[in-house]
Amino acid sequence: MKFTKRTIYILLVIIITIAIDQISKIWTRANVIKGSTSEIIGDFFTLHNVENKGAFLGMGSELNDTLRIILLLVLPVVVLAFVLRHILKDKTLDNLSLFAFSSIIGGGIANVFDRIAYGSVTDFWHIDLGGVFRTGIFNIADLFVTTGMIVLVIASFRKKKTEKEA
Repeated sequence: MKFTKRTIYILLVIIITIAIDQISKIWTRANVIKGSTSEIIGDFFTLHNVENKGAFLGMGSELNDTLRIILLLVLPVVVLAFVLRHILKDKTLDNLSLFAFSSIIGGGIANVFDRIAYGSVTDFWHIDLGGVFRTGIFNIADLFVTTGMIVLVIASFRKKKTEKEA
């Protein structure tokens, strides 16, 4: 593989995403009691230490071990590999899209790593804006995946607008 500035940018975003996520999870495992809740900003923003054996919001945690391995380890690794291959080969992607895809890949790899290393994913943040906006308990990897998806949608709309104007 030829290491161009573009390739280095992609790999750096992925590596930094994984590093930030893993550091935050190591800190949480070491400093936050499992099952506890600590207020950061009142009830609006709280800190937890929850081990999630499933995917988003615990979905799939009741699956048998074989299905859980296929759906939460094998399938994500295959999809992440295909997405990485795509962004390395598609030279038409702009930097915003590259950032978005790389963030998604980094977050995905970080959570897959947790499933392999610990058998679950450590989640620790919760936001509740008085019922107007409420999240499940999540982690930095989830934040990068979600942010990447939002940025990808924005980049897609920008690209369509630019194509329309041309």
